[in-house]
Amino acid sequence: MSSINEVLEYFPYNLKNKILENNLEQLEEIRLRTNRNILLKIGQEEIKIDYVINTQEILEILQRICDNSIYTYQSQICNGYITIKGGHRVGISGNVVVKGGQVINISHIYSLNFRIARQVIDCSYSILPYILNTKENTIYNTIILSPPGRGKTTLLRDSVRKISEGIEEYNFKGITVGVVDERGEIAAMYKGIPQNDLGERTDILDNVSKDIGMKMLIRSMNPKVIVADEIGTEQDIEAINYAITSGVKGLFTAHGDSLENITLNPILSKLYKLDIIERIILIEETRSTKLIFSK
Repeated sequence: MSSINEVLEYFPYNLKNKILENNLEQLEEIRLRTNRNILLKIGQEEIKIDYVINTQEILEILQRICDNSIYTYQSQICNGYITIKGGHRVGISGNVVVKGGQVINISHIYSLNFRIARQVIDCSYSILPYILNTKENTIYNTIILSPPGRGKTTLLRDSVRKISEGIEEYNFKGITVGVVDERGEIAAMYKGIPQNDLGERTDILDNVSKDIGMKMLIRSMNPKVIVADEIGTEQDIEAINYAITSGVKGLFTAHGDSLENITLNPILSKLYKLDIIERIILIEETRSTKLIFSK
């Protein structure tokens, strides 16, 4: 319940109590929409709270999230979300203001979506035998592949923690890891402090594009392993090639449900053809993992 209380501290007292009337053990989301009942996503179930929230209440909650200084959080708001203490993410929708092809504001906020963060410690044991190169005390260049919603970021996060800390069972000594956390989903930084445990030898760049972040980390932090979530642009591929040909190992995730998805994807196929990826692991529908490529 401690993680849920971190979220509910932003809510008015009467609304907080209404939410607490429910069994929140598997709470995943709290959705607030202007002039609509509040909805809770608990496991596979959706529960409607008998409370119609208005625009003023949504703005007051947003003010609390932003420490009463929405301007300070403007860059996060322009990305469509704010990360709060505990690593929870608050999605924002409303009137998007675009200038010069860039989002410069979201005004007339219509809805907030609180997504409850839960770090799953030791969930990466199923894929570590595929990733680790124990002979050289490093990893194989690896992509974790799955469609959205199967937990690839959760697996990635715990893999980073284990690689950074070291793994006694494999006689693996911890090594320096550089994480590019473009959307704040891996480390969930809050005021400069990662809310998820990524290990003691991990350096994190938050809120920067993957291609820029990878090059920054390689030039400044000397990582042995570089990590990025949901690769998929030309710039990502170029930066990964730069990293790996510089002698840095890579651990990445991407969307897809088969090796064929990668070979047919116009961007990811370029990475595949570079012949630098050594392992591709698929998260199946059952959440089990399967090695689908090895060299």
